[in-house]
Amino acid sequence: MIEVPAELARIQGEVNGDEGRAFIAALPGLAERFLEEWGLRRAGPVMHGWSALVLPVVAGDGTRAALKLQLRDEESEGEGAALRAWGGSGAVRLLAEDAGTATLLLEWLDEGRHLSAVEDVREATATLAGLMARLVAVPAPAGMRRLGDIAARMLDDVPEALAWLEREEDRRLLRDCAAAVREVVGEPGDRLLHWDLHFDNVLAADREPWLAIDPKPLAGDPGFELLPALFDRFDPDDVLWRFDLMTEVLGLDRERARAWTLGRVLQDSLWDVEDGVTVLEGERAVVGRLLLGR
Repeated sequence: MIEVPAELARIQGEVNGDEGRAFIAALPGLAERFLEEWGLRRAGPVMHGWSALVLPVVAGDGTRAALKLQLRDEESEGEGAALRAWGGSGAVRLLAEDAGTATLLLEWLDEGRHLSAVEDVREATATLAGLMARLVAVPAPAGMRRLGDIAARMLDDVPEALAWLEREEDRRLLRDCAAAVREVVGEPGDRLLHWDLHFDNVLAADREPWLAIDPKPLAGDPGFELLPALFDRFDPDDVLWRFDLMTEVLGLDRERARAWTLGRVLQDSLWDVEDGVTVLEGERAVVGRLLLGR
């Protein structure tokens, strides 16, 4: 039986409450079930992130793989469909899936070599942009969460959030981000987005130098993909050239990409306000103000 890492149990309890604690309690049995059903044997220590437990395994034919066990929710339900759509092009290859539990069997990548280890931030950003361009070239499968729906809900939430913010400069930032989204919300796009593509979600591989992992997929405009990559090794002086590099590699209209990136700033800020934040500070606020020319 596996031993669930205490940190994963803490995170699930804090973020998902009773549902998260039930998931943690069920994890050992779930792992044993899929090790047996898929003919796998463990081949290394347990790994985990914020939302998933990963077991290094070996299949019956000797192939190394990773068994990913995660709480089934709106985001994880779409992961298998996204990986199938990409078919291993720019992203980790899906070997098996149990849709009922969102359990995945993935090809083995080098978990010790993240793109964040590349010293040259321009080289790392260009590499990530190249992967992103390949991923967003694929149309989103039917049934995927849609950016248009998400953006409409965000705009509905803005008036209440404005009432909670203490400073006028923060209310102005939120209003301007919302105004940018209103300009593009009628054309939300239909590309398959990773939604969480940053340096630590890119791993070295044998069949390609780098592959993306851990998508939280949705259908939408590629401009909504850019913000997480601007936070890696954050430096305000790097924001605009990194934004321009990514839009150039992806062949995006800069103003449209700017609007959707401000939409991502809006989304993150609304989540902060929902969590009780009354002053908008930190990296996302800096990015928002830079893209707004302040």
